Amino acid sequence: MPRYEYRCRTCGDTFELSRPMAESSAPAACPSGHDDTVKLLSTVAVGGTASAAAPAPSAGGGGGGCCGGGCCG
Repeated sequence: MPRYEYRCRTCGDTFELSRPMAESSAPAACPSGHDDTVKLLSTVAVGGTASAAAPAPSAGGGGGGCCGGGCCG
């Protein structure tokens, strides 16, 4: 179940709630009982690599000048 972070506008506390995605925008009371809260945007860590593989050089020789994979002339 996803966790969502909220901030209370009354007392300034930040807190998290685990709830279904369908309820992510539903009102959430802070632990101190205040109802004036706002859902915060959170960053998500995703595994993997951030760099893309460079395309392989064409077999036609010559440094570039090819369009669409075939040599143009």
